[in-house]
This record gives sequence, structure tokens and C-alpha cells, in this order.
Amino acid sequence: MKITVVGLGLIGGSMALDLRKAGLATELVGIESDPVNALKALELGLVDSIQSDDASLPTTDLVILAIPVSALCKLLPHILDVVKKDAVVIDTGSTKSLICRAVSSHPNRGQFVAAHPISGTENSGPEAAFTGLFRNKTNIICEKGKSSAPILAVAQKLFATLGMNTIFMEPEEHDKHVAYVSHLSHVSAFLLGQTVLDIERDEKNIFALAGSGFASTVRLAKSSPDMWAPIFEQNAEYLSQALLEYIMHLQKFQYYLMKRDVKELHRTMTEANRIREILNGIEHKQPKQEVEH
Repeated sequence: MKITVVGLGLIGGSMALDLRKAGLATELVGIESDPVNALKALELGLVDSIQSDDASLPTTDLVILAIPVSALCKLLPHILDVVKKDAVVIDTGSTKSLICRAVSSHPNRGQFVAAHPISGTENSGPEAAFTGLFRNKTNIICEKGKSSAPILAVAQKLFATLGMNTIFMEPEEHDKHVAYVSHLSHVSAFLLGQTVLDIERDEKNIFALAGSGFASTVRLAKSSPDMWAPIFEQNAEYLSQALLEYIMHLQKFQYYLMKRDVKELHRTMTEANRIREILNGIEHKQPKQEVEH
């Protein structure tokens, strides 16, 4: 199978590595606009060749779009225009509503699978790619019924090859959920990092006092703004609601703190501790091949 990966950062590069390792790809072509990243992807063996345009698309069997969501909305209709009639087009965007709307009336909509493989690190670029990134992680497919059965089957085979557990949601439901469990945590990390930098002008003090707890909390603040700013913009409605609720909890905690109300502080943290049970349950849950949502 000839596979074209558009965007050779952490997600696209890691997919290319795993698909090559699994023998699913007979030829891997990369499309990368950044010449430095393109050269590095070739050096690392992520793909067999690099193209700066879409010349490979009319002959490719599978297209994986691993680019910022703002670019996805603009590029996806064109991709569906130029691919051959039995080609599969899959995106990996962290928002889904606007992306799905961008091709809702496209005559080749059935060739597209709106996906979100939920996995990643705070690192970016071709050097960040590694095998096994997606193993035992969750993949979400939206608007399952708008993808043709053969196209959907190829996509599900791809994600199963990556070791992922696929569930199904509608775009609005997806965007609401990820606003709370993914996007809000990134905003928190970015702004915690900014708060500490604003207060502690002397960086030596920051590094001298920063323990593992601080490092793990702000780890996501090292994520790429080029990727996350468009995600926040596209999911502004649900993320704004999540932020309002988060701010409310912060204000309540500050009130208890100023009142020296140890009982309420303790109760709040005890309630929050319940997240441990949920996360432990997820970690120990055996992955399934497919779960309808």
C-alpha cells in the first residue's frame, strides 16, 4: 500500500514508523512544507521520499493528514478533490466539528475518516517521532456513517495495526469531551508556566526550587504553540466553558485558603483524589478491538 503522510512531526512521523514496521506500507511518501523537517525526516528514515507539493496524491492508496487543525480545514477539501476514487483519507486533528463541516457536502466525503488518535508527548518535530506511541491508546472516529464501509474498514485496520482501541462519537460530543480532558490541561500548563515566569524573574530560583511535581505539572507547557493555538481557537466555545468552571473551582479554593478553612481545603482535595480511581481503572483496563460509543 502506498501511503502519503502530510506533516512529519510527532504524530505523522510516529505513524509512519509503526506502519513501516508492521509492513502495511510498501511505499511511504512524506509531504512537508518545512525544508528542515523534511530533511530530518529523510535522515531518520521516517519516509522513503519527500515532496513539497501534492504530486503523489493521485496515485496514493492512503493519505494521513497530521498537520495543525487550521491547515486541515483548508487543505482537506483539496485532498479529496485530487485523490483517486478508492483512496482513503484520514485526519488526526484534535478538534472535529469544523473539520467535518469543511467537507460535509463534498462529493467524495465517503472517502474521508474523521479521526483523533489520542496520544502524544510535549515534544514536536520529526526527532520526536518514535515507535509504539499509539499502543493501547484510544482513537476516536467521528461521523462513522458518513464514511463508506470499505474506507472505514481500511481506517480501522490502520488504527488496529497501531495498537489502538477505536470508539465512535459525533463531532460536537468529541469537542466537548476533549475540551475538559485534554485542552483544559494544556491551557493550565501554559498559564502555570507563565505565572511562575512572571513572578520569579530570576530563573536560577525557578530551577533551584523546581521539583518533580512542578516539572510534571508544567510538562505540557513545552508543547508547540503552532499546533495548540489553532486547536484552542477551533474549540473556543467548549474550552471557554471548561475554563469558566475551572476558574470557579480556583476561586472557591482561594476563598477557603484566605479564610484558613482547613476543613474545606481538605474536603476539596479529598474529592479531587477520586480521579485516581478513575485513572487507575483506565490504566488497568484491557484494550478492546472496538467499542461503540
